[in-house]
Amino acid sequence: MTDTTPRPVNGHTLTKLHPVPPELLDKVPAPAAPEENQAEQPAQGLRKPRLHVRTGQALKRAAKADTTRTVGHLAVRHTGYLVGGARIVTRRAWDGRSAARYERMIRAAEAAGNLEEAKEWEERGQQFRAARHRRRMELLASPQQLGKSALAGTAVGAGVLLGTGVALAIANEDIGDVLVPAMLLIDAIRWAVVIGTVVWGVVSMLLPWALLAGLWAVGQHQHTAPQWALPASLRTGDGAPITPSIVVTAMRDLGIGPLKAAIKDMGDVGAQMLSPIVIAGCGVEVDVHLPSGVSTEEIQNRRKKLAENLNRHEHEVFISIPPAPRTVRLWIADSGALDEPIGPSPLVTDMDVRADYKNGRAPWGQDLRGDAALVSLYQRMLLITGLSNQGKTASLRALALWLAFDPRVEFRIGDLKGIGDWKMFDGLATVLVEGPTDDHVLAVTEMVEEAVREMNRRILNPHEDYNPLVVIVDEAQVAYGSGAVDANKNPLGGAKATSRYFRAIKAIHDQGRAVDVTTWEGTQDPTNDNLPKRSREGNHIRSSLVLGTESQARMAIGDAAVAGGAAPHKLRQGLDKGTVVVAGDGIQLGPGQTSVTVRTHYIDEDQAKEIAARAKQVRSRVTTRAAAEKPTAPVDHLADIIRVMGDEPKMRTQEVLQRLTELNRAEYVEWTFADLKQYLEPLGAEPYKTGGVMHVSAERLIAAVVHRSDDAGE
Repeated sequence: MTDTTPRPVNGHTLTKLHPVPPELLDKVPAPAAPEENQAEQPAQGLRKPRLHVRTGQALKRAAKADTTRTVGHLAVRHTGYLVGGARIVTRRAWDGRSAARYERMIRAAEAAGNLEEAKEWEERGQQFRAARHRRRMELLASPQQLGKSALAGTAVGAGVLLGTGVALAIANEDIGDVLVPAMLLIDAIRWAVVIGTVVWGVVSMLLPWALLAGLWAVGQHQHTAPQWALPASLRTGDGAPITPSIVVTAMRDLGIGPLKAAIKDMGDVGAQMLSPIVIAGCGVEVDVHLPSGVSTEEIQNRRKKLAENLNRHEHEVFISIPPAPRTVRLWIADSGALDEPIGPSPLVTDMDVRADYKNGRAPWGQDLRGDAALVSLYQRMLLITGLSNQGKTASLRALALWLAFDPRVEFRIGDLKGIGDWKMFDGLATVLVEGPTDDHVLAVTEMVEEAVREMNRRILNPHEDYNPLVVIVDEAQVAYGSGAVDANKNPLGGAKATSRYFRAIKAIHDQGRAVDVTTWEGTQDPTNDNLPKRSREGNHIRSSLVLGTESQARMAIGDAAVAGGAAPHKLRQGLDKGTVVVAGDGIQLGPGQTSVTVRTHYIDEDQAKEIAARAKQVRSRVTTRAAAEKPTAPVDHLADIIRVMGDEPKMRTQEVLQRLTELNRAEYVEWTFADLKQYLEPLGAEPYKTGGVMHVSAERLIAAVVHRSDDAGE
């Protein structure tokens, strides 16, 4: 009897089986002999993964393969085209057969608060329903009319065939020809049926495929497939064109409840909120009329989210407030367009450029619409601010270089950085101070105070014809923030009434415009300390490059401009160099706009030197001095007067004073008609009136020189 007691083997309990009968052992194949180089077998405790595990891993690898992903995208894309096309065609057919379109338009107009438009669409809907009812009533009466028409047509046709047959029978003298026309018609009908049967078989096979192809084409044109399944060039992302549906979807997804509900009530006609989308420079522009309960401020506060919904970066979407109520104007850049440089300045390309201070406009750059941004500088104070190294000096200098081509304009420049950014104005400006120290701040302060004295002199003599005087202070925050004091312990900087620099700037802001004395200031990183409120608000043109905070933006360009959509704090530091947001009356603004964004032309230092050299050719030679410089040698006033008169036998006293100022400003800037008369009268060369105007005589001056020489000889 065979033992079947279980026994342990390698830790496993096995049951001893009955022995195999000998007659079956011969049929069992012998085990294959192990190969000499066969790899070592795995340990007894390890087994191969089960079949379903290996299958799952293989499927996972296949699913992750690029080929599988591409095929899946293709399948989903074209299925989406087909389904979406069917949905669009069905919707169009339903709109054509029903009044659904008019109902949607009415809801859209009501959601936008436009009751007049809602009434108009309601009237159109009533007209559509009346016309549809009339067509249906006509259709009910059509079978009776169709029967009558068929009988009449049959009778007429039979008569025509019979008449034709009789005519043939008479002509051929054969009575059988009477039926020839009828038989020909019967043969034509038979062949038409045969051909129609063949063609219909082909058409019946091709018609479904043609229908599917048509639906696919509609869906493909409208991009009805999911975004992730579309080709990269068609996905709504960077570079995608802006369409009404994209704008409406972006507005809907801003997270504003009343706006989302109103758009939902409009169905897919939310585009009723939109004006036509128009090309504007390197982007597009569209006005969005907001439904009741949604404010423009809510849209402005969600600028970043709106840009992301439009698949743009924040700096590529600008929001402004047009004159229409409850409306925002969106300017949406083409993706990446703002990173492309604009063309060179006309000052670089036009060798014959000329400037006109009173009537001309300086070419500063381009606005976002791609139009030239032209700035009128006539009698306007100007402020430009921004963070360091963002193009402030280059932007300010570009305006001065253009104005240098008007030979009547006088420049006095203080550069409190002092690294040579304004060096090319040596020979153009009558005063040029360069340096950041307290001594330079004192020199700049004296330069501005001297301009105040010139302003007062002009105010006291309003009938003279004065040349425009432009006082430029770059890095003005150094002057405002200076803690230095003069010999009398008066502070140079600060915002108090005792501050010499602030007081001088404020005086020119108050009265300088009337007599063509203006200031241009460039500052960094504005605060209430380095750009006092009274000073910044005295400027007619306020502009700003990129800033760090909204509060700084309000300091730079004003609360009204920021409330109207201006956002220099949204510009990108380092990437938007030379892009300025401008508010004021010196630059053309659209109706209702409070600011404009300008991408300024960049003029590098070498180009600026070349432009300045050309400007010097159209101007009288100017001897540039520092503000603190004083003539060391005694001044011979009589010799100076004779020098400025040249070969003229006589000259108006006004022109004599003007030329004396150009010759030696420090000495003669404060001279008046009374001073000139007081000096010449003891010499016997006092001015005299001729033609109603006071003149100085060269003959009398020469006599005075001779008399003075005789006195010296004695």
